[in-house]
Amino acid sequence: MTKLAVIYYSAHGNLHKLAVAGAAAAEKEGAEVRLRKAAELTEETIVPGNDKWNQAWARHVAETGDIDEATIDDLEWADAVLWGTPGRYGMPAAPLKHFIDRTLPLHSRRGLANKVMSSFTSTATLHGGQESTILALNNAFYHWGAIIVPPGVVDPVQLAPENGNPYGVSSVSRNEAGNVADDNIAAIESQARRTVEIADALVRGMRTE
Repeated sequence: MTKLAVIYYSAHGNLHKLAVAGAAAAEKEGAEVRLRKAAELTEETIVPGNDKWNQAWARHVAETGDIDEATIDDLEWADAVLWGTPGRYGMPAAPLKHFIDRTLPLHSRRGLANKVMSSFTSTATLHGGQESTILALNNAFYHWGAIIVPPGVVDPVQLAPENGNPYGVSSVSRNEAGNVADDNIAAIESQARRTVEIADALVRGMRTE
């Protein structure tokens, strides 16, 4: 059985909704799944003066208090990792980046080599840096010697309007909490299944060497 960790950061709930859907799809595909969130870096808001943003952030933090925070052990345990982050100026959000920065001891002993990695994102606008966010996140995977598995245009759902790109599922939140389209859910389910399928094949192949 392939072991998949779904590790994400979500400020308002859009990435959370995608992560939950991806985890459920992977379980249906036969994977053992850990759903984990990146820890917040501060208890203070990062957008002073924006009451709507701050209230949505505080509400989401409270609503997801039952989800365990990601640890390096989750990465060591997993055969594959499905990563989710909102775009921040075309880059991954700081809490997820901070978690990745803590992987050096595991990476130093080649503990992340040959693991399957796949990424998804959400931005406020259609051209809000979705592709560059995923590409920036993937840079860490190159250093690790991991195997990057994009969704590509394998499933027709990837061609649905506002459904992202072949780099990784990408939703458009329009600054609204939980604003994830049905096509986005179908796309992350497809990406999760593809990630598990490739990881299954890789794990079986390496065990027979």
